[in-house]
Amino acid sequence: MTDLDRRIGAHSFARLLGEWRPPDGRGLASALADRVRLLVLDGRLPLQTRIPPERELAAALGVSRTTVAAAYDTLREAAVLHSRRGAGSWTRLPPDPAGGSDVSPLFPQADRDLLDLAHAALPAPGAAMRRAAAAAVHDLDALLGGHGYEMLGLPALRAAIADRYTTRGLPTTPDQVLVTVGGQQAIALVVAALTGPGDRVLVEHPTYPNALACIAHHRARPVPVPMGPHPNGTGSWDLDLLAATVRDAAPRLVYLIPEHQNPTGAVLDDACRLRLVELARRTGTPLLIDETLVELGFGDHAPTPTAAHAPDSPLVITVGSASKALWGGLRVGWVRTAAPLVRRLAAQRAAIDLGSPVLEQLIVARLLADVEQVTAERRIELLAARDHLLDRLATTFPRWRPSRPTGGMSLWIELDEPQSSQLSVVARRHGVLLAAGPRFGIDGAFERHLRLPYTLRRDRMDEALQRLALAWQGLDHAAPAVEPEPVAVA
Repeated sequence: MTDLDRRIGAHSFARLLGEWRPPDGRGLASALADRVRLLVLDGRLPLQTRIPPERELAAALGVSRTTVAAAYDTLREAAVLHSRRGAGSWTRLPPDPAGGSDVSPLFPQADRDLLDLAHAALPAPGAAMRRAAAAAVHDLDALLGGHGYEMLGLPALRAAIADRYTTRGLPTTPDQVLVTVGGQQAIALVVAALTGPGDRVLVEHPTYPNALACIAHHRARPVPVPMGPHPNGTGSWDLDLLAATVRDAAPRLVYLIPEHQNPTGAVLDDACRLRLVELARRTGTPLLIDETLVELGFGDHAPTPTAAHAPDSPLVITVGSASKALWGGLRVGWVRTAAPLVRRLAAQRAAIDLGSPVLEQLIVARLLADVEQVTAERRIELLAARDHLLDRLATTFPRWRPSRPTGGMSLWIELDEPQSSQLSVVARRHGVLLAAGPRFGIDGAFERHLRLPYTLRRDRMDEALQRLALAWQGLDHAAPAVEPEPVAVA
């Protein structure tokens, strides 16, 4: 399938748009254009997708063709659509206003005044990173005589990762570890190896947006299982429903985030992990366990890794990453599973790349030797940041219902109105970047939810909330947010 062959039908497009109409019913064309633009910018509507003709979409939405035509004109003027006479219209990214090149607005390169509440990520741990980098340069000397290609990863890093799993209660040998370019490549390799076009992949709902994008990229079909309620608002797993879905849908793969689930922050307990492994054994369904946030729990006790209940089984595949606990700029991730499956994934990887950068692997190997100290400091900072954000939200948005996670980097907030996507559009005009709730779901779900990371510096977080309050007040709804107290701007 070429880019220009990708298309979306009118009824599918209508479902993807979700609740886009303004409450007062006015300004439909502008609201429709804003929603389509948001879908493109946050990745829910892939680039180079041919959208429905005006007449078909108007019929599916129950609006006039004039409304759709006006919205499409606005999107063409904003360079979100490009059209060919008689052929149709395709989505595209608008040019970056600062540099003139097509750059994803979810990764703003030039706008330093934009306050980023879309990405849950921390800056590097400065002192520890400098020490590790300096030591890694010396380690590099011993490798300079070789060719530098390590499809499985550097032995030193694979050993360090294996040691970390063993310390956490999951005996692991280096041949059970494959080093990847970040956790996202780890997920992609597993999905590509174990699924094909049309295969079902069971996922939590909500879940990590890039995992959904990966499943879609490989033309598999996500099967959502809703997260249930939990007293602290983080949500919980309904394992009876999950097991029933595995029996009924027969997925080829189950993708789960049992540690500080993204975005809810929920944590799966040890007994439930054992039940999951027993389900995998009983049905022969592989589990893809995402442990990206495992090092960032606030409590003293961390659950045993899910794979500890089947340490040598290819049915339990664990992916991890240095991006959250250490630094995203390292771009180092890994897969931990049975050794034969590791070799299979490495062979498949040859069609994508020839290994991860050597110096970054050496840095991560050094950092993992000190990971307890580095993450202990980060957890203290994150816990204080979580409590600060909760306090400010209680004052600024008293009708919002945030989770109170026991780790991770973000809150999952239930809004008092289904306005998440519209808030994301308006917040951008106030200089705040948000990831709307539907980014974490399927078919426009979670319009009443918003994920807010607590990874910004405190003064910038306060400024972001002040701007967010102005954006919320600018929407059409019955109860505006409380005006925030003035804060100093750095």
